[in-house]
Amino acid sequence: MNQDRDVQNLEKRFAELSRLAYQRDIITYSDFLNLNEQNILHTLPKDRLFTRIVSFGGYEMAERQMAAFIPDALYLRYGKKEFTGTEISYPFCALEITPVNVKFAEKLTHRDYLGAVLNLGIERSRTGDILPGENGALMFVHDDIAEYVRNELSRIRHTSVKVSQVPLSDVSYMPKMEEVRGTVASVRLDSLLSLAFSQSRSKLTGLISGAKVYVNGRLITSNGYQPQEGDIISVRGMGKFRYEYAGARTRKNRISVVIAKYV
Repeated sequence: MNQDRDVQNLEKRFAELSRLAYQRDIITYSDFLNLNEQNILHTLPKDRLFTRIVSFGGYEMAERQMAAFIPDALYLRYGKKEFTGTEISYPFCALEITPVNVKFAEKLTHRDYLGAVLNLGIERSRTGDILPGENGALMFVHDDIAEYVRNELSRIRHTSVKVSQVPLSDVSYMPKMEEVRGTVASVRLDSLLSLAFSQSRSKLTGLISGAKVYVNGRLITSNGYQPQEGDIISVRGMGKFRYEYAGARTRKNRISVVIAKYV
């Protein structure tokens, strides 16, 4: 019951943001949305929305994204048929977190960075993706908390850190990807999951029916769903990959496929 109420409240919030944008001819914005929240937004009945929606998370393949509700009047005003995420002034920025002394820095994980930020009393909805690197991490945060994070985040575990703001236009993050090749009986969602995560289809079908698998941010609960080339497939708690393409059939009449797995 609580989960149903949460979904209803979120749907109501999206409808209110869309109505406000339409009535005032302005762009309104959501908080950062996780995959499940993005799915709720994109499956909301069209008659409950008054505007178009463009989502963006700071870079092309961001998982956590902020939705912009854009009234048709703005498309007409600027003479555009479509807006891209980089053309809209979203109210978030990128923060670079680096160790004060690289020599004595620990190897910090995504969980370490996230935990340190949440310990400042910040809600997860105010932060986007966190991208750990060799010597620090890039984090996307709502504009209204950026200064607070810069001033207050000084230590993660035993490592002293410094935080500086980076213009979104300077962000050129490309995730590391590993090419995986294999064969499948048919290009179905469960078959691609089995190839990506080296587990049997029977083990992975529970993830699909358990509402943990998303294709391009949309929840998919059918094992037989057939992804299209270029689709991004995310599994909560396990990772994500991009379905690249299907090749020729083998002598055993199986289909050769290539995926790119995020590592």
